[in-house]
Amino acid sequence: MGAQATVLFDGDCGFCTWSARKLQRWVKPPSTIIPWQRADLAALGVSQEQCERALQWVPEAGAPVAGGRAVVAILLASPQPWRALGAVLCAPGIRWLVDKGYELTASNRHRLPGSTPACANSPL
Repeated sequence: MGAQATVLFDGDCGFCTWSARKLQRWVKPPSTIIPWQRADLAALGVSQEQCERALQWVPEAGAPVAGGRAVVAILLASPQPWRALGAVLCAPGIRWLVDKGYELTASNRHRLPGSTPACANSPL
């Protein structure tokens, strides 16, 4: 199965790059996973500002999804058991926790393993 979406992450952030590698290795979503800095953002329909703010999931058809909702979309498109986890994360109340968890992680990424000085320059 070919790529059905594009995942855009911050290639200047060590933690984000580490996370993208783990995503590719363990979750194996049907996606092209690339730093937003190397992507044709106009062709994908996202702005640099959107990419600076959060992880982006850009499906072949449909609107881009960002942040915690992008994480859920990635899981839902992935093979089992990740798809089941994505479904659980869609439950009422849980989705809110996913969004808040993403925001907390993103705003503290400069404190996480693998972080680089660029991680602290986030507009979050």
